[in-house]
Amino acid sequence: MLSAGATIGILGGGQLGRMLAMAAARLGYRCHIYAPEADSVAAEVAAAFTNAAWQDRDALATFAKACDAITYEFENVPVDPLSVIPETMLAPGIKALEIAQDRVSEKRFVEEIGGRPAPYMAVDHSGDLTSAMARVGTPGILKTRRDGYDGKGQWAIASEHEADGIRIPDTGTVYEGRVSFDCEFSVILVRASHGEVRFWDSTLNTHEGGVLAHSELPAPAIVSEQVEEARALAQKIAEALGYVGVLTCEFFATKQGPVFNEMAPRVHNSGHWTIEGAVTSQFENHIRAVAGLPLGDTASVADKMVMDNLIGGEALDMARHLADPAAHLHLYGKAEARDGRKMGHITRVG
Repeated sequence: MLSAGATIGILGGGQLGRMLAMAAARLGYRCHIYAPEADSVAAEVAAAFTNAAWQDRDALATFAKACDAITYEFENVPVDPLSVIPETMLAPGIKALEIAQDRVSEKRFVEEIGGRPAPYMAVDHSGDLTSAMARVGTPGILKTRRDGYDGKGQWAIASEHEADGIRIPDTGTVYEGRVSFDCEFSVILVRASHGEVRFWDSTLNTHEGGVLAHSELPAPAIVSEQVEEARALAQKIAEALGYVGVLTCEFFATKQGPVFNEMAPRVHNSGHWTIEGAVTSQFENHIRAVAGLPLGDTASVADKMVMDNLIGGEALDMARHLADPAAHLHLYGKAEARDGRKMGHITRVG
């Protein structure tokens, strides 16, 4: 267990790192951010900041020596350079990163432990895409195997002729068949190093342009009917990985049961509501798990809750947002508003 005043390193300098650092500070911990971008919103609220490239092993080693434990705020941190960090210091761990960074590896891993992803086929060359469409069917969606998020690196394909001209990146892609679903929901859990697992309530998630726009409780009845099966799979994933910290798994609610979409080995946008809407937020419980502290209660504090992402320039109109006295406004400190960029979120509880 980390004592008060210890330093927790966070790999990544975005808004998730920012909210983790704020939660850590409330528990008496210092945070040290490591990020390749000089403009880091996480570093603004942290005690120390190392601005260096992911491939800079010397900088990573020095960073590790300054920390008592290390975690990460997003899943695209390159794995190879992390070998300079002692394995016992890093949570959730390297294995979770390796699997989550490759969509094909992720789907195969989930299948091996009994989960059901959407029908898919790896596509490494243009010829593979034709075979994939014939095998999986159309419509479908082609996704990069690595580095895609928030709708980036994806091509919707309604028919075979729409695949003409798509250049397959060197890192490969995966073709997924479209799933007929009623809604999307996520399962967010936290697992302690000794194996205790706790879940937050599952929200109904609405996406716009591949970006999460809205989460709400209570979720529809179909989610309530399928959440236990989805939780069982998420827990099997966590246990198979020896996971420590917050894990998010996204699902489609279908008439045949929950279909696994993807996992994120970190705190997640669909759990931002837990800051005001749960007894213990996802950010605090992640820090508790990494620090070896007892986990906090994950129960919701109200039956109704909504969380809206603020995307692009709309986030900067603070007066309009705060005209609603029930609004809990979170701005991430990003100076430049761009289309599709998450600038903040608002939660309303009760």
